Amino acid sequence: MIGIFDYGAGNLRSVQNTLDEIGATYELVRDAAGLQRSTKIILPGVGHFGQMLRALDEMDVRNALIGRIKAGVPFLGICLGLQGLFERSEEAPEQSGLAIFPGTVKRFTDAPRIPHMGWDQLDTIRPSRLLAGLPDHPHVYFAHSYYVPVVEQTAATCTYSVPYTAVLESNNVFGVQCHPEKSGPLGLGIVRNFIEL
Repeated sequence: MIGIFDYGAGNLRSVQNTLDEIGATYELVRDAAGLQRSTKIILPGVGHFGQMLRALDEMDVRNALIGRIKAGVPFLGICLGLQGLFERSEEAPEQSGLAIFPGTVKRFTDAPRIPHMGWDQLDTIRPSRLLAGLPDHPHVYFAHSYYVPVVEQTAATCTYSVPYTAVLESNNVFGVQCHPEKSGPLGLGIVRNFIEL
């Protein structure tokens, strides 16, 4: 069963619509027991890094979520859900992330316009299961002011004043900075690839 984690904010309806269109079975999950039932976990994220991590702590699910990821359950973080995988963010320096990966989420500083909003291109830098069957340089939809720098786990980048992690893959852990649920048929392809892992 696919669990979409609902921490009280986020683009849940759009993600649900995407899974409905694919024909996937899922449930909204709001506690540790739901995470334990989930055979795949999706963490959609919009808003503020600190707010999302505080919500996970207030719901007492941080350890359960980290435990499921470390146990090998396929995990997909969308936008802020990707950023939350790291140790910290410049958006909320006092708030610790999930620390699945080392590093700090950065704020765009030299970009022509912040946030980075609209359609932009992905550049694959190593084989990607999420992007399998998609065009070489797909255009997808972004809306964010903070970014994950290019790291060892980066599978595809996007460049907006600097190259940054647009798609992350590491064993069972996947993340996308874009919003596949707002990216039309290409976004459906990304989510379908995760569902069919």
